Amino acid sequence: MESFTHAELVAALEWQLECGADEAIGEVPANRFETAGNPAPRQTPRRTAAAPAPAAAPPRPAASGPAEVAAACADLAALKAAMTEFEGLAALRTGARSTVFADGNPAARLMVIGEAPGREEDRAGLPFIGRSGQLLDRMLAAIGLSRQAEDPAAAVYITNTLPWRPPGNREPSADEVAAMLPFLHRHIELVAPEVLLLVGSSAVRTMLQTSDGITRRRGKWTEIAGLPVIATWHPAALLRDPIRKREAWADLLMLKERLDG
Repeated sequence: MESFTHAELVAALEWQLECGADEAIGEVPANRFETAGNPAPRQTPRRTAAAPAPAAAPPRPAASGPAEVAAACADLAALKAAMTEFEGLAALRTGARSTVFADGNPAARLMVIGEAPGREEDRAGLPFIGRSGQLLDRMLAAIGLSRQAEDPAAAVYITNTLPWRPPGNREPSADEVAAMLPFLHRHIELVAPEVLLLVGSSAVRTMLQTSDGITRRRGKWTEIAGLPVIATWHPAALLRDPIRKREAWADLLMLKERLDG
């Protein structure tokens, strides 16, 4: 084959472009009339073995709700840890310093349930330690009970419907109370008291699932899952309206009679 210089090849290409050539052709001419009715079969691209699909990830279990988390707690320590780590109520916990779990003797016959913690309770991490808590201690002492007592017959165990002080000391919403109710029910199951004392309207509405306030429910025995329950005024209400102390004293005498029964 005759050899051409680079310059000659470039010149030949330019000449073909000037003549109107716009595509490259092969060295062997193709008969377009012969192949028009019977086009050459396309060559199917060779398939390579497909890479195995990645194994499907196992389905993630659905996030456990408060009821499942609470039911899984085998003791009070586990329940306290679960409540402390619970992230379902970020709006309620905003600004709270501590999780106010409980105080007193878990072996006590009497379990007292109050409302949400106040400022003093939030600082100390214990329920009922401010002025209202001091009054509650005096009220219970009047019928021979104390949160410091080691004897279960004379002891008291105290908790609240909510373990966190709401921001600005606002009223907790119904959804917030409902979210924590399974923890409170499990708390009662683990302590297994003989009698419940509900203190204040919030505790009454939460535990008895009623719209009634303390005025209509105080001083009357009822039951929760077979457990005797009585309600009385919150000590904070008694500090605001001391005349109610007479009614609270009557409620406490009914409580003492049941415990002594």
